[in-house]
Amino acid sequence: MSQIRILVVDDEPFNLDIISEYLEGAGYLLEMAASGEEAWALLRNAEAHFDLVVLDRMMPGIDGLELLRWIKADRRLADMPVIMQTAAASPEQVREGLAAGAYYYLTKPFEPESLQSIVRAALDDLHQRRALAERLAVQRNALQTLQHGLFVFRTMEEAHGLAALAASICDEPDVVVLGLSELLVNGVEHGNLGICFDEKSRLRESGQWEAEVLRRQALPANSGKRVRLTVSAEPGAWVFSIEDEGEGFAWQSFLELAPERAFAPNGRGIALARQLAFDDLEYLGNGSCVRATVRKRGA
Repeated sequence: MSQIRILVVDDEPFNLDIISEYLEGAGYLLEMAASGEEAWALLRNAEAHFDLVVLDRMMPGIDGLELLRWIKADRRLADMPVIMQTAAASPEQVREGLAAGAYYYLTKPFEPESLQSIVRAALDDLHQRRALAERLAVQRNALQTLQHGLFVFRTMEEAHGLAALAASICDEPDVVVLGLSELLVNGVEHGNLGICFDEKSRLRESGQWEAEVLRRQALPANSGKRVRLTVSAEPGAWVFSIEDEGEGFAWQSFLELAPERAFAPNGRGIALARQLAFDDLEYLGNGSCVRATVRKRGA
């Protein structure tokens, strides 16, 4: 695997030094930019590739929010995660950043553990998206004749593979696969295994999330639990229904990108799925069943 390249953008040399020190020894290749203008020149260089940007919001000239909008408007750069570091952390300012595409946040001043945790979370999400895209390339057109199908699965790995297979029937599978994967994984980890938002935050921050998922899957109480995905062709749309065997959760608070969760390493997946991947997303009852709709082209 090639070395991870991170662009750090801040007009304060001290802050650049601090971030460099905090990430030193993690195996990342860091490049520093002291202004939005310098950062944009680096990002626009076709020969330069970055996996992640750590971006200061408040800068003279091109500020962080404007640079973020430029990044998300560029097809070549739009998929790259951006971590916004800022002292401007009011709910309205965070909502503005979320709307522009800053799904990862750090409040100044921050501890090294907080920076390292949010960097790992953003890179984990990026790697997962890339892995899903590779799976999708193999699965394209595999289910084009499907009218109604039921799939039963148990593990996270099965969830990712099934997301790529099921999304292949849609007109824009690259977008749908991200949202569908989020819902299927949610059925395993939150639904059947009972890992709540706060627990997952602590586990991701400590790097123990994957180990805890495997531990809970091996428990006798969970060995028989399954998640069911039903795929149906309806007039003008594909409908995906996901049902787990858990006790449900307070899904209402996860439908929007909430400012109070912007600083956590998790908790944004359902809102992004609803916003980007599906034309309609509806939770039923206690949240153990969700129905997602994708309109067919021309419908």
